[in-house]
Amino acid sequence: MNQPIQIPRRTFLRGLGAAIALPMLDAMIPVRALAGAASKAPVRMAFLFVPNGANMAEWTPASEGAVFDLPSILQPLQPHRNELLVLSGLTQDKGRANGDGGGDHARSAGSWLTGAQPLKSEGSQIRLGVSADQIAASALGKATRFASLELGLEPGRQGGKCDTGYSCAYSNNISWRNEATPMTREINPRLVFERLFASALPKEVGEGQARRAHFKKSILDFVLEDARSLSAKVGGRDKQKVDEYLTAIRDIELRVENAEQMVAGANNSPALGYEIPEGIPESYEAHSKLMCDMMVLAFQSDVTRICTFMLANEGSNRSYRNIGVNDGHHTLSHHQGDPDKLAKIRDINRFHVQQFAYVLNRLKSIPEGDGTLLDNCMLLYGGGLADGNAHAHDNLPLVMAGRGGGSIVPGRHIRYSSETPMNNLLVSMLERMGAPVANFGDSTGALRGLNG
Repeated sequence: MNQPIQIPRRTFLRGLGAAIALPMLDAMIPVRALAGAASKAPVRMAFLFVPNGANMAEWTPASEGAVFDLPSILQPLQPHRNELLVLSGLTQDKGRANGDGGGDHARSAGSWLTGAQPLKSEGSQIRLGVSADQIAASALGKATRFASLELGLEPGRQGGKCDTGYSCAYSNNISWRNEATPMTREINPRLVFERLFASALPKEVGEGQARRAHFKKSILDFVLEDARSLSAKVGGRDKQKVDEYLTAIRDIELRVENAEQMVAGANNSPALGYEIPEGIPESYEAHSKLMCDMMVLAFQSDVTRICTFMLANEGSNRSYRNIGVNDGHHTLSHHQGDPDKLAKIRDINRFHVQQFAYVLNRLKSIPEGDGTLLDNCMLLYGGGLADGNAHAHDNLPLVMAGRGGGSIVPGRHIRYSSETPMNNLLVSMLERMGAPVANFGDSTGALRGLNG
């Protein structure tokens, strides 16, 4: 009887300029694990940031515990209700002025994952702190091809003033390598795609890209020989997994190409408030879904286990005409209790949540081990402001999804006491990632209740 083949977890399909990491296959699991011993998939962690606060009355569930209804803004998450923790009452104190005056938008983004007070400076003297994602990346990055992945949907300057004496670096970044160095987000889908699936050899990358462009080839055409060789070795379930994975890659590649063709030669739309770099879809939703899929593929292939994703920059005044909101988002956030403005904020909030729901749909559709990829993830969605009009940094809008490899019991709304540090949540997430810290910012310990 033939023994099951075993291949290394870090197996790549390789070709000229291409190196495509594979998802978790049965053939990567030790034979003893297939016979019944536990095989533990890695835990992934992502932070998805939305700006300008929320219509909290339409965000917060009325009841606590396992019996709760999702309000209007969170309704798009209903299919995943049992995979969620709605977390109410958490505070990021360093987003507050603390004697520094105006600038709540800059501080809300800057402090969200760092737990640190941004230095009020418009020039090169920026100072903040290391963000939680980068603490995890430093501890775990050697296990994957990339220590972390930073994504965004809007361009943003790293210098100049964006909010009442604060550098734009604070408003436009949530991930910080150290106190003076933000991790620049990538907003161009083509560049993310090439980064995820390109060879590590620069000369090969350039030659491969040129050949693909000239002969109108897919990146998959360059790894066919390796793919056929692998297919001959693995079992039927693994063949199906690889086929579905490569199909997903090709789908994204086609969507990137289509976006580039639509943008090429077209005039930038002044209505969007900024110029669109070549290759970025004009549709915000199409752009968002492409980047969401990049993050999912990166997690599926274990290219990285850590990602941050800014769905818009803090203070963004983008309008959302696709959902009938012509006013700028930041302008609306100063609603002064106007019911019409609050309704429009609700609609923007709900639209952003739909993007999060798309991520969860994708993660839940991918089998991994005895469950799904979502089971082995921790995704925190939300922002550093509650009510945008009041510039409130307490009772932040936060939703966590996934089971963290079995260490989180979702399906609940947990309301914490007033002024509970959000940094307690970050401490708990880092512990589950295998990158524990004794304290973080104003943390008082791990956040209770995540495991039931």
